[in-house]
Amino acid sequence: MFGLLALRGYIFAFIYYYMALDMADDQLNEQESKEFYTMADTFIDVANGHCEKKETNHVGSSMLFAAARFSSFVVASQSPDKDAYEAEIETATEFFTKEFKRMLTQNLEDYKTAFKAQEEEPRYEHLKKKD
Repeated sequence: MFGLLALRGYIFAFIYYYMALDMADDQLNEQESKEFYTMADTFIDVANGHCEKKETNHVGSSMLFAAARFSSFVVASQSPDKDAYEAEIETATEFFTKEFKRMLTQNLEDYKTAFKAQEEEPRYEHLKKKD
C-alpha cells in the first residue's frame, strides 16, 4: 500500500509541475516551467544529434521506449516491494498513457506552425537526408 501512495504522490507532483507550465503569473511557477522545458530540451538535443545518423522515426521510437522504460523505473522506485509494484501497474499505465496523449496532442497542435507556404524552404529537410 505504501508504494501505491508513493506513486499517487508522484502523479500529483507530476501534475503539479505540468500545470505550473500554464501559470505564468507566479515567479516560482515560471522558474519551474523554465526548468521543465530546459530539461526536456536536453533530451530533444540528444535525439536531434541521433537524427544526423538515423531516420527520425527510428530515433522517435527509441525515445518513446526510453520514456516508457524510465517511467517504469519511476514506478518501481516508488514501490517498497514486488506486490506493491504489481498493484500500481494499472494505475501507472493509465496515468502515463493519459499524460502522453495530452502532451502529444498539444505538441501536434503546436507543430502546425511548422508548415509554411510552399515557396519557403521546407522545414526539417536537414533531418530527412540519410545514407
